[in-house]
Amino acid sequence: TTQSRFFQGTIVLGDGTEIAGGSITPGTAEAPLVDAEFAGGDLCIPGSLVPTDVAGKVVLCRRGGIARAAKSQAVYMAGGVGTILYNNSDEDNLASDSHWTPTVHIDQTPGLAIKAYIAGATSPTAEIVGEEYSEWPYAPSMAIFSSRGPNPVAPDIIKPDITAPGVQILAGNSPTPLETWAIQGELFQAIQGTSMSSPQVAGVFALIKQARPHWSAAMAKSAMMTTAHQDVVDNDRVSPADPFDMGAGHMNPGGKWRKGSIVHPGLAYDAGLFEYAAFTCGMDWGVFTAGSCDFLESIGVPSDPSDLNLPSIGIAELPGRQTVQRTVTSVAMEQGWRRYSVSVDVPPGYEVTVSPSEFKLKRGQTATYEVTITNVGAPIGEWRFGSLTWSDKTGHYEVYTPVAVNASLFYCPEELEGYGTTSSLSFDVRFGYTGSYAAAPHGFAPAIVTHDNVLQDPDQSFDPGDGFSNPHPFSVSGSAYLRFSMPPDATEADADLDLFLYDPLGNLAATSTKGGTDEQIDILLPMDGTWTVWVHGWSTPGGDSDYYLYAWDVPLASGGSLSLDSAPSAATIGAIGTIDVSWFSLWDGTLNDWHLGMVSHTGDVGLMCLTLIDVDLRFPTARPQSGFGPKN
Repeated sequence: TTQSRFFQGTIVLGDGTEIAGGSITPGTAEAPLVDAEFAGGDLCIPGSLVPTDVAGKVVLCRRGGIARAAKSQAVYMAGGVGTILYNNSDEDNLASDSHWTPTVHIDQTPGLAIKAYIAGATSPTAEIVGEEYSEWPYAPSMAIFSSRGPNPVAPDIIKPDITAPGVQILAGNSPTPLETWAIQGELFQAIQGTSMSSPQVAGVFALIKQARPHWSAAMAKSAMMTTAHQDVVDNDRVSPADPFDMGAGHMNPGGKWRKGSIVHPGLAYDAGLFEYAAFTCGMDWGVFTAGSCDFLESIGVPSDPSDLNLPSIGIAELPGRQTVQRTVTSVAMEQGWRRYSVSVDVPPGYEVTVSPSEFKLKRGQTATYEVTITNVGAPIGEWRFGSLTWSDKTGHYEVYTPVAVNASLFYCPEELEGYGTTSSLSFDVRFGYTGSYAAAPHGFAPAIVTHDNVLQDPDQSFDPGDGFSNPHPFSVSGSAYLRFSMPPDATEADADLDLFLYDPLGNLAATSTKGGTDEQIDILLPMDGTWTVWVHGWSTPGGDSDYYLYAWDVPLASGGSLSLDSAPSAATIGAIGTIDVSWFSLWDGTLNDWHLGMVSHTGDVGLMCLTLIDVDLRFPTARPQSGFGPKN
């Protein structure tokens, strides 16, 4: 964010107009003023400005294309005595870079006004008054460059967590920067960036750790977030910032550390190895083994990413209704009981209930509460924001948690593992609408197994014509789903083979190039024709490697050895439905005994979701023969 302290310079035009902007450089005497657009180019690229037009003058430059300080370098190289740099909008930040000439950084509107003054004056002039100190009236406002949500990796986790000042930050600087446009010999700068904001958070964390050495990192993070303030505007300097702009709000470490301060937050949200491990299980990242994930589930550690015990609540796909849980620990100053009650700022279009809505704790005790969020009118696919706050009866503690919710039509598990030649499984779906619904089984499709040998590619660069990749064509007709797989056990240890898939038109459709051999490509509703998978020998110990390539072609037509035993006949918003499927006689003792099936889910809008069912019978003695466990 910006901060109230503002390093500025003032431009005094020949007609008496004064315009303030960001600056940390000295000033100039009154000098002729020129528009760079008519002196070599308004972006002021070094080497582009005409010295005879610029020498001895203050130059108006437009931001963009290159580093800001490089523009004053261009003015300096052409003999100019000062630079006025204007933005391309009035919503960008005003920086106080270490420039080559006296420089003031201003918004677009005053920049265009100066441009008009130059065009209309017979002898336009400007003076720069430098090294002024002022206040930024919009602080704190979000920096335009600040990273925004939603979270691209784990969308149920609100990012950012918090915001802190990152514009005009005064700090030490290398006197020998590597950039050619940077000023040499400067021991300090007052610059901007996420790299300016994050050290402040780290510094505050160090203070918290010193004051509360027994707290976990998660508790310290919780204290920063729950005591933040939300009096922040966006980079337009008008609109209130939302959780995807500022997270829980602006870090608030200052003042005396009384009750409710950053080291006395009242309640803390803690999370350790088990909680984060279960989160990775829910994300299906493969960080921990299936057995470890099952153990965490057996002891009650939630794996749904929305249930990670953070001081924020995010639901990226809410089909009608969802309940999340959080656990808080009392870290109040007092030894006695503290009673807390909750207040909710409800996201528009939703109903929110919190259970329990009150609890009392002594220091060190914990309480778990559930938050049920129901869509009663929010549009599908649009994020809505709110919050909940736990307050104690004395008013000393206000424990704030942001909420972000995105409504969806439907939820189904993406992929399930099945076990046994003849078996069954059940899974739940959730509805975010009221209307028609139909489930249909597809498959099973046995694996099409290809055994071959590929040579080491000397330059490790895939080229279908160099002889170090093998093509495998597959004819497709009426298919719902294609999968090509080469797991680690499909080739020798330490081999690294990759997959490249071309569609029937000869276009590269997909690749899988993980480190080591653990490759998979999935294609939904593939076009009819011949698809070609190339196996590339990126690394083959000994010069070549044998491999098995597995392919599945799940038919679009329903029916086969996968049967749908029961399913909801219609959708009701907020309802949870159970689907039962079964299969029979999959084992025939060949390498083809790795089967892929699918249940399609269709509603008023057509196909909404697919649930893949993966039954691997290649190693029947090494896997359970009953039950199932969802991958997601």
